[in-house]
Amino acid sequence: MSCENCHGSCGGCGALVLTAAELELLRHFGQTPFLPAASAYDMKIPVYLEDQTRSPEESSAAILGLAGKGLIRLDYDIPLENFHYGAYEAYPLHGSMALTGRGQDVLEQIEIQGIEA
Repeated sequence: MSCENCHGSCGGCGALVLTAAELELLRHFGQTPFLPAASAYDMKIPVYLEDQTRSPEESSAAILGLAGKGLIRLDYDIPLENFHYGAYEAYPLHGSMALTGRGQDVLEQIEIQGIEA
């Protein structure tokens, strides 16, 4: 979402700039509010392997972007119940991601008002 005079960053107008990957992942959270996440012990890079259309690096960047904007929350100490983390064996921390209240509000705005690409 952006305003007409925005050049990629918020100048106080309240616009929120999302990458295509962030927008796609945010919309996925609208359908599935809790998703798996994993990481190495340093917790610097989140891993999400369920998106077959993006590389793990692109997914990680989208996760970090959404988390940095306060739209999702990463919890490496709260794994999903009844989710098989077999694909995430290489990563010792198995957790989850969830929409925040702000993320839900942004999703609702997108559905009501649409967004400019």
